[in-house]
Amino acid sequence: MTKLTVNIDHVATVRQARRIDKPDPVWAAVLAELGGADGITAHLREDRRHVSDRDMRILRQTVKVPLNMEMGLARDIIEIALEIVPDFVTLVPENRQEVTTEGGLDVAGGIGKVKDAIGRFSAKGIPASLFIDADERQIEAAAEVGAWAVEIHTGRYADAANPRERESVLEAIGNAAVSAAAKGLRVHAGHGLDCMNVSAIAAIPQVSELAIGHSIIGRAIMIGMVEAVREMKRLIEAASCR
Repeated sequence: MTKLTVNIDHVATVRQARRIDKPDPVWAAVLAELGGADGITAHLREDRRHVSDRDMRILRQTVKVPLNMEMGLARDIIEIALEIVPDFVTLVPENRQEVTTEGGLDVAGGIGKVKDAIGRFSAKGIPASLFIDADERQIEAAAEVGAWAVEIHTGRYADAANPRERESVLEAIGNAAVSAAAKGLRVHAGHGLDCMNVSAIAAIPQVSELAIGHSIIGRAIMIGMVEAVREMKRLIEAASCR
């Protein structure tokens, strides 16, 4: 069964709009667990635009499901991850001008730096996943640097302009998932997934976990966090059982 990891970043985004202490992303994580989330993701950005160092430390002490710390390759962020020891990390590219992560990490273009970071995580017993595009070159590089998993970027699929483009991107994601699994990599997927488009990704047999945040948080405003997570879980489970 494909698992659901809920990204709580955008609860922190709302909090930071007023620079106060509410809403609390840690409490959102607890509610997501009550809704059936199989994991919690939080992205500690170098510019600390939403999730804070304190959030990460309290999440580590609070959540019972696996905690995924999403992060760039900045030295200070790596040090915090080594201190906190999340259940796993996901390395992503960061651009301070971007609204959200815009594409996959160029592992092939920075093998040395990524391999060094993974080596440090491995020494602390922290598995490392790499957020990459559905690109065979990046999959090969992920295997070369010793990644535990890859998270395939589904943004192009979610943003496709028409059904034909969506099917083409979906095929590329499926092929990438097969290739990654054949290389011994665990396969995750995420970015831009919502109740309308998640089923086709959840139905890919090699995909073991989906990372979904923005759409669940947006839905939670209308129906509550627990029910928003349950709703997404039902869709994923139905697709996984096909």
